[in-house]
Amino acid sequence: MPQTTEDIFAQVQEVLDKLRPFLLRDGGDVELVDVEDGIVKVRLMGACGTCPSSTITLKAGIERALVEEVPGITEIEQVF
Repeated sequence: MPQTTEDIFAQVQEVLDKLRPFLLRDGGDVELVDVEDGIVKVRLMGACGTCPSSTITLKAGIERALVEEVPGITEIEQVF
């Protein structure tokens, strides 16, 4: 049975919730904005919004976890 948008949102949120303690420890956070055609759109908040390493965190950390754990996710995009 194909996954519904709600299923995908829930799975993405679950992965973000697992990663959140690491972001909070550094004074940041992440908010799920949208999932569209395999692309997860997130907003980095707090210290993560202005951190020079945020792109690395986004791509190497969050994107890798999402692609591995949520079927159909191909990429992550930061929105402002």
